[in-house]
Amino acid sequence: MGKTQDNNVKHKFGLLGRDISYSFSRGYFAKKFEKEKLPHTYVNFDLQKIEELNDILKDTSNIKGINVTIPYKEEVIPMLDSLNKRARKIGAVNTIKITGKNKLVGYNTDYYGFKNSLKPHLKKHHKRALILGTGGASKAIAYALKKLKIKYDYVSRSKKEGVTYTYSDLNDAVIAKHTIIINCTPIGTFPNINDSPNIPYDAITKKHILYDLIYNPVQTKFLAHGKSKNAITINGAEMLRLQAEKSWEIWNKS
Repeated sequence: MGKTQDNNVKHKFGLLGRDISYSFSRGYFAKKFEKEKLPHTYVNFDLQKIEELNDILKDTSNIKGINVTIPYKEEVIPMLDSLNKRARKIGAVNTIKITGKNKLVGYNTDYYGFKNSLKPHLKKHHKRALILGTGGASKAIAYALKKLKIKYDYVSRSKKEGVTYTYSDLNDAVIAKHTIIINCTPIGTFPNINDSPNIPYDAITKKHILYDLIYNPVQTKFLAHGKSKNAITINGAEMLRLQAEKSWEIWNKS
């Protein structure tokens, strides 16, 4: 077993993704390190293709941990030495720990962040969910819903394995049956703040929860539609905060 990381030794952490100048993580950890007087740095690794990760690992000294975002949560898996059991079940990774022996171990803390930010809002009638989108983030959402004993259906632009509905299949009856709707697509992210997933918003009621993984803007068009129907609306900020703290815990444990 390795020793617990010494927080007074300068380490480097970072976010792996594409077109991530807007990154939540970099700002979050910069504030954390300043507040807790930690000497570390957190940088964005903005890659055009996942293979560039090898060079980053070679060229970056003292690197201890990496967060992973769109579009690499699944693509990064073959490059890792091992996967934590939960990340293997989910099939997506958003946190990599780099061990003392320079081994890359993949984890998923999106699951933890989503589950614990949704849980306080759940009521008895929240039995079914629609997951909009089928990317890496949606896999952690599906896993969390399963653990919360909430049935879910995937919605995608085209019919494929595992997808119950395309957007054109959605009608008032489908929306009425699914009282949790989670946007796992990038639709509505800054700067495209007037866009929203194409669903029948008129069927939303105060019994619904609309959850958007997006945090910029704070209120997306998707959430604004929900708010106008008195639904509970949740953006991605709390999930991101929780998953970031869980990542930090993983990087620092022996």
